[in-house]
Amino acid sequence: MSHTPHELADEFPQDHELLHKLKLEDAHFVTLSDRYHKVNREIHRIETEVEPASDDYVEMLKKQRLALIDQIGKIIAAARAAA
Repeated sequence: MSHTPHELADEFPQDHELLHKLKLEDAHFVTLSDRYHKVNREIHRIETEVEPASDDYVEMLKKQRLALIDQIGKIIAAARAAA
């Protein structure tokens, strides 16, 4: 099994416990996290040539991933500040 780059635990290595807590307590975070993982895995499959895709489609997916990571990062920052 290969490692999928850009997993949330890799993006926020100092926040493993907070990620777990948010997954248990914040439904919006769970939705964003699930969407992020879906997009991230699709990008990984394309980059490892498991699935074919156009450059435009990959670029669109990468923009989605960045937007999701920004939203997730804001939730994590707010949770850190509240702790």
